[in-house]
Amino acid sequence: MNEAPVTRLPVKLHRRVCLVMTEDALLAEELLARKKLSQEVAGRLTDRVLLVRPGRIEAVLEELRRLGHTPQVVGRPG
Repeated sequence: MNEAPVTRLPVKLHRRVCLVMTEDALLAEELLARKKLSQEVAGRLTDRVLLVRPGRIEAVLEELRRLGHTPQVVGRPG
């Protein structure tokens, strides 16, 4: 029996981060272009999902609201 070769994927583990999911990739790019928001982003999972640094979600939500967005919060770290 021939087994398929094992493919290893690099994985990065992030603890205590929050995710910001945008409606489209263009909005994510727009958010990253803003200095205040880009400082709070730890990384990007997909073209629409941004990782927010631990403890900084309130600052991100405040800035999004200031820009006229109405973010929906699903869960918050305790």
